[in-house]
Amino acid sequence: MGTRSVITRGTAGRARLALLLVVATLVTTACAAGSRTTFPPLGSSPAPVGQATAATRGQVIAALGAAGLQAIGANRAHRPPEGPLRAAAPRSVLQVTLPDDPGHGFIVIYALPSAAAAEAAAADHAAYIASGIGRVNFPFDSRFVLRVVGSNVIFFSWSPGAALDERTQLIEDALETVGTGVQVPS
Repeated sequence: MGTRSVITRGTAGRARLALLLVVATLVTTACAAGSRTTFPPLGSSPAPVGQATAATRGQVIAALGAAGLQAIGANRAHRPPEGPLRAAAPRSVLQVTLPDDPGHGFIVIYALPSAAAAEAAAADHAAYIASGIGRVNFPFDSRFVLRVVGSNVIFFSWSPGAALDERTQLIEDALETVGTGVQVPS
């Protein structure tokens, strides 16, 4: 056996070993992540929202209108980082028309089975945002609006440092008039 075939076999063996270590690391990491999923499983989608959410949506649109803002059903997908209790919940997404910042202004209304479930999901999400895991998913200066209306949770976040439209603050102000607020711990 020549020197060249031994070197080639050794290099190939090291490459296979490196690949095996990478796969083992990925599998271990996936298993260590646990069952605290922050998104629904691949291929699933939230169920359609019901009448309670339609009423909440109307309240949100009215509050925004009173502030001189217009909102429509979002025409593109938007999914903010979410705590596990809201990850699989049916949702309705609105987008406020911001001419100077057309890629932002999303408001998500989550439909939960009861008022108690909505309160629990909002509290869970506030804790998620305040955690190190949740906090890294938002710009450092992010502001959060988390409101409960019956069995619905309203969520809006924005970054004053990244906002391109000065009216973004008005969205926060308008949403503060709807439902009951849930504070995100600092």
